[in-house]
Amino acid sequence: MGFLPKGTEWIIILIIVLVIFGPKNLPKLGASLGKTVKNLREGMEGDDAPKGSDEAPAEEESEEDAKIRELEAQLAEAKKKKEEQDAE
Repeated sequence: MGFLPKGTEWIIILIIVLVIFGPKNLPKLGASLGKTVKNLREGMEGDDAPKGSDEAPAEEESEEDAKIRELEAQLAEAKKKKEEQDAE
C-alpha cells in the first residue's frame, strides 16, 4: 500500500499531533479514536442483534413473523365483518 506513511513520516506526524493536542490530551484522543474505529467496524458488519442478546435466529423469527401476519389478517377480517354487521 503506497499511501501509508513510512518511518520518518510517522515521527513527524506524531510530533505535530503532540504539539497540537499536548501530552495531557493524547490519551483522550487515542480512546476517542479507538471508539470511533470500533463503531465503524460494528456498523460495517451490520449485525442485526447486539452481542450477548438472546434473540432467536432469523429463521425462527420468520416463522413467528408468518404466524403474526396470519393472525393480523384474521383480526382484520373479524373487524371488517363487525363493521359490516354494525352498518346493517
